[in-house]
Amino acid sequence: MSVIDDPGTPTRVSEISVLRQPVVYVDRSVYGYAVRVAALDPAGEAVPEHEIAGFADAEYARLDLPRLAGDHVVFLRATPRILLGDVALLRPSSGVVLEVTPELTHLPDVAGLVAVARQRGFGIALADYTGTVAQDALLDQADFVKIDIGRGYDRLAMLVARAQGSGVLVIAERADSRERIKAGLDLGVEMLQGPMFERDPEVVGRSLTAGELQCLELLQLLTQNHIDQAAVVRTVGSDPELAMRVLHLVNASTFALRRKVDSVHQAVVLVGPHQLSAVAMASLIDAQPTTIGPLWSILTRALSCRAVTGADAAYTVGLLSAVGAHQRIAVDELVERTGVSADVADALRSFSGPYGPALAAVLALEENDIEGVRATGLEPYDVAQACLAVVPEALATATALAVAAPA
Repeated sequence: MSVIDDPGTPTRVSEISVLRQPVVYVDRSVYGYAVRVAALDPAGEAVPEHEIAGFADAEYARLDLPRLAGDHVVFLRATPRILLGDVALLRPSSGVVLEVTPELTHLPDVAGLVAVARQRGFGIALADYTGTVAQDALLDQADFVKIDIGRGYDRLAMLVARAQGSGVLVIAERADSRERIKAGLDLGVEMLQGPMFERDPEVVGRSLTAGELQCLELLQLLTQNHIDQAAVVRTVGSDPELAMRVLHLVNASTFALRRKVDSVHQAVVLVGPHQLSAVAMASLIDAQPTTIGPLWSILTRALSCRAVTGADAAYTVGLLSAVGAHQRIAVDELVERTGVSADVADALRSFSGPYGPALAAVLALEENDIEGVRATGLEPYDVAQACLAVVPEALATATALAVAAPA
């Protein structure tokens, strides 16, 4: 790991990570994605944002924001140069909301800078809103405020009421547990920011439907050391939804085939095990074009785990972890139904074995916890880069599968 020195700041920075989290409505449908840069010093401590503005500008300039957010709004943590208009960003018309941090509210003529940003087409969010005089002076120009739902609830109701009374939408950040999500909903916030799936969701005791069992049966076949291709074809062909999704996926433009494929057998061969696993998960969660966010997140986690480890089995780890959280299915039941290996089971149950640390690191990154990533023994920069790199692939697959959903 190389240490990065910025002559413009007194802090030595050893890790720079680009973080990305969904911003969702209370029904968990996606409104946008929040992107920010975070850093650790050599001791593993978080570096204050205002000390890494130069690094953040450089990282933002390299990002392809549409590939990270699809057609959703991007919330971008602003720096002084971004607010001044000195850093070339995505065109405002593409849907970018600049987050004005508490430090930025003290810039000379910040109200004028915010007004100019609005004239250029950017939305404005007041980040880390605590109701300071400087922040409240900008409320009439803000579209959103972000409050940290994990800081305690004594003043939050007042802050929510103040913002909403000014016609501003409230986003509850760090909504990463049942308790915090409930607190945000009880306060009446309009949106939540945090991981798409809770790390420890409340498992719902229920019987699996015939369709769900069919999807898990397919996944069981695909996780064997020696895949029974004939059994896979039979399983896909016996379920109209699975067959339709596989045919649609193989005929999508991403496969660049010269002729359309009409045979389920041929489609299964061309799609391959990983994509077939994605098909099974799309059917399991009943992915639709209007709810593409969860499927995108599931595939991003699966691809991230594989990218971090370089192992195909880690893809299954990420896939089952995300699906279990989304569907609130107990890990033990998923392990039993899919018949995965002991290494995959250990990763899912206790973050142990060869794939456990990668799963733990990806989950920590989803929570914007770069200290937690480092605690797994993996480098936050490497994990963050791996996760960002797979986002476009995950979106392309999720889009193809969701479009293939039955009406």
